[in-house]
Amino acid sequence: MYRSKIAGIGHYVPERRVPNKELENLMDTSDEWIVERTGISERRFGKRYEENTTMLGAKAARKAIADAGIEASEIDFIIFATLSPDYFFPGCGVLLQRELGITSTEIGALDVRNQCSGFVYGLSVADQFIKTGHYKNILLVGSEMHSMGLDFSTRGRNVSVIFGDGAGAVVLQPAGDSEPSEILGTYLHADGTYAEELAFISPGAHGGVFGQDQDFGFDKEDNWKSIFVTEKMLEDGLLYPHMNGQLVFKTAVQKFPAVIMEALQKAGKSPEDLKILIPHQANLRISQFVQRRLGLKDEQVYSNIQKYGNTTAASIPIALSEAYSEGRIQRGDLVCLAAFGSGFTWGSALFNW
Repeated sequence: MYRSKIAGIGHYVPERRVPNKELENLMDTSDEWIVERTGISERRFGKRYEENTTMLGAKAARKAIADAGIEASEIDFIIFATLSPDYFFPGCGVLLQRELGITSTEIGALDVRNQCSGFVYGLSVADQFIKTGHYKNILLVGSEMHSMGLDFSTRGRNVSVIFGDGAGAVVLQPAGDSEPSEILGTYLHADGTYAEELAFISPGAHGGVFGQDQDFGFDKEDNWKSIFVTEKMLEDGLLYPHMNGQLVFKTAVQKFPAVIMEALQKAGKSPEDLKILIPHQANLRISQFVQRRLGLKDEQVYSNIQKYGNTTAASIPIALSEAYSEGRIQRGDLVCLAAFGSGFTWGSALFNW
């Protein structure tokens, strides 16, 4: 059994900064309202019709590949995590392969659709492949282009003010015998009880057969036709994400500390041993709550949601890449990643950098 490590890392965010003040021109909101509830001051938006999820991911991937000291042609497996794919199908994994110019090797490409937990889930999959010796250079990407699918009106403000665009990527390799770098464990969980409370339901092929007869805001006839875009979907804003913010917050502040402690305890560690915790950048208030619950110091928790917003599957690798580039992490440091999101799904990863 091999040990796996993160051998290269990189991130990319679009150039365009969108401060809260700019959103005031689109909806009934204010900078103060957004900052108070989320901690977000600005976010990045990609160039419409010029950038997409795959392109953002490719820019981050090239940086991670270079940081690992390898060529793109040496990548032998791709894992792509996103909730904003360029196409309904095929997934972004094969599109990234094409964008990087490595289709001739015909390597496998896996798409992970675990939304905010996607990067942690993808890291767990990559870790197992490396440990068993199946692959030697796995490219894991988290990338999002949220700005193309948000409701920038007062109706959609509770969701739209939160999200931003960006991408992060890592290359995983086997660790050498004398190296301190090692993924110590990954821990994944899910509970589909409240799946529709943080969801993008239409268009879809569910036909009203799932759930507990929830009222999705349209009648049975429209529900059965939900694979198509109907007038009612347009009128009622059903083509945009839905979030029960209070339930998400309440559940997240329970699951985050639990899954972080699970990782630490399994490794025989405590919160005091952590060099840094990098939580999914969902809401600054959630991260602050988790910090207090675990008794962590300010320097032990990394947050960049203030300038990027919530970039779902991309948020952890962007934050990890920034923390590394800022010198906040040195080789051998104990690092914990943790995420919670739609599904509900959540997970953590603990490793020596």
